[in-house]
Amino acid sequence: MQTNRLRAIITGVGAYYPDYILDNEELSQMVDTSDEWIMTRVGIKERRILKDPTKGSAWLGAQAVKDLFEKTGTKPEEVDLLICATVTPDMHFPANAQIIADMVGVKNAFGFDLNAGCSGFLFGLVTATQYVESGRYKKVVFVGCEKMSVITDYTDRKTCPLFGDAAAAVLLEPTAEELGVMDHILRSDGMGRDHLYMKAGGSLNPPSIETVTNREHFIFQDGQFVFKHAVTKMADTAAEIMEKNHLTADDIAWLVPHQANLRIISATGDRMGLDPSKVMVNIQKYGNTTSATIPLCLYEWENQLHKGDNLILAAFGAGFTWGAIWLKWAYDPKK
Repeated sequence: MQTNRLRAIITGVGAYYPDYILDNEELSQMVDTSDEWIMTRVGIKERRILKDPTKGSAWLGAQAVKDLFEKTGTKPEEVDLLICATVTPDMHFPANAQIIADMVGVKNAFGFDLNAGCSGFLFGLVTATQYVESGRYKKVVFVGCEKMSVITDYTDRKTCPLFGDAAAAVLLEPTAEELGVMDHILRSDGMGRDHLYMKAGGSLNPPSIETVTNREHFIFQDGQFVFKHAVTKMADTAAEIMEKNHLTADDIAWLVPHQANLRIISATGDRMGLDPSKVMVNIQKYGNTTSATIPLCLYEWENQLHKGDNLILAAFGAGFTWGAIWLKWAYDPKK
């Protein structure tokens, strides 16, 4: 079906994750935990860790973008815009977007970083969509990349099992077909800022001997409070976007949820009335890679997606931020 309105479609997905696997057995030798404890509470079996101290999240992002270029036949000089979502940038400035662009040879574009916590892919995808729908930008690269291991406290048994390192990227292009990003609901509530954060390192609490000694450069999470809000917000918003667009569970091919906690994922699928077979889950292999989780799912399920498939993307993250996107997949499996 053709329309006069331009829409933004995903035309390719690339990804990269480090080789090193930190499994629950090794983790239990570092901190007082066990495979049973972790699997029961969050459903994570292992996570990937970038061990090389000379490489940061931008390097991970660059590998994902290179993979994307190779898969789609895109040349770096064709890219109009590169957006990066991350909570673990290489440094405060310049932005990861500029570092990644330099690493992959993107020279005819502008770029910037976006931070929405674990909702980074949703917020970034919607932002990238606006540029494509304007008609001025033909090829937009959006990449989520995280080296979460550098802000994870491996003496904190509550948070250290949760996070891993990875990156994934998508290419967005315009179409006149009724495909791509069809609708979105994005929300935030700053009350969550006291329950999931990294205390030091910014302008309020700059680095000092005291902040390092007090271990304030690591993730702090009030687990029960975050879990309660994540279950409600993520599930309700996914259901809301279905109701808004008159979609039923039968209409949905896949739920693509942020991979933070298996119980949250299951609750969202249940709220939507979906059979578990329609829910993408790879948290057991990668843990929570923050802005990279959703595109990493798309990357792994790409060969099972077909043109016209209705996907619901849903996430919840620090801030608090949350939301859902209705996405119509734009291409059949590439041979």
